[in-house]
Amino acid sequence: MKSEQVSFFLKRFQKQIPFQILVGLGMLFLLIFSYIPMFGIILAFKDYKISTGIEGIFTSAWVGFHHFKTLFNDYNFPTLVRNTLALSILKIIFTFPIPIIFAIMLNEVKNEHFKRFVQTASYLPHFISWVVVTGIAYAFFSTGYGIFNDLLLSLNIIDKPWDVLTNSDSFWGLAVMTAIWKEAGWWTIIFLAALAGIDPSLYEAAEMDGAGRIKKILHVTLPGIKGASIVVLILSIGNILGGGLGGSNFDQAMLLGNSLNSETSQIIQTYAFNVGLAQGRYSFATAIDLMQSIISVFLIFTSNYIAKKVSGTGLF
Repeated sequence: MKSEQVSFFLKRFQKQIPFQILVGLGMLFLLIFSYIPMFGIILAFKDYKISTGIEGIFTSAWVGFHHFKTLFNDYNFPTLVRNTLALSILKIIFTFPIPIIFAIMLNEVKNEHFKRFVQTASYLPHFISWVVVTGIAYAFFSTGYGIFNDLLLSLNIIDKPWDVLTNSDSFWGLAVMTAIWKEAGWWTIIFLAALAGIDPSLYEAAEMDGAGRIKKILHVTLPGIKGASIVVLILSIGNILGGGLGGSNFDQAMLLGNSLNSETSQIIQTYAFNVGLAQGRYSFATAIDLMQSIISVFLIFTSNYIAKKVSGTGLF
């Protein structure tokens, strides 16, 4: 019996060799770039100097929680936390509903050619780097040659160019707006896939009961994508220190931020880069990243627990 099971397993494995190779490459990628680097966490508790090389990882002096205390006692820390949380929460609040609404709107479109065109055009910005997005933002909002200011001035809506790129009061709005433009179409794909899994007979039953288009959306469509919505929301909350649903906070803060808007653009990640890596304080930068990772894991488990208690649906 066991020999037959082994033979069956080997035959099935041979048929799945291409898929097994793909899975193996994915696992190898995670091993090399996600699991092996975790060994470097030990640097957060040591006084590591780059001049000591790899050997210094083992021989550097153990300093315990010194780097964490240094971070918490830094006078910039409250501002960094405020900017990081505010930016991520604003992006979740304004970015999370848009893919859902957009997916429902596309689902209601009957013209397949137009639907595919709009869907493709909406998720293409996801593949554009933040460097290019920043260049587009400068082309639109520059006070010297920006299309946005030129248009408002020509229409006599403003008397002088609106300083968007260097004004600290405008940074959060600019970051949220660019995040929506870049990522909303990509996240829409997930909700469109969830919509495709809804049983068409539910719509037919609702129509027979006299439900119109709005009521079918409220009572069939939205409950049908509840599971996907909760999963996306949990992942966004877990990544709240990194950017939530709207992409990387670091890329936006690093590229759109400058000395004039640093009051709102300086976040934990850019602080770790500027003070930790640029100045060679690798242990300090590792401590900051470790702190963010621990908080993110805590937020994922907490939000998943609350979601399961409230709605009965969770990520795991």
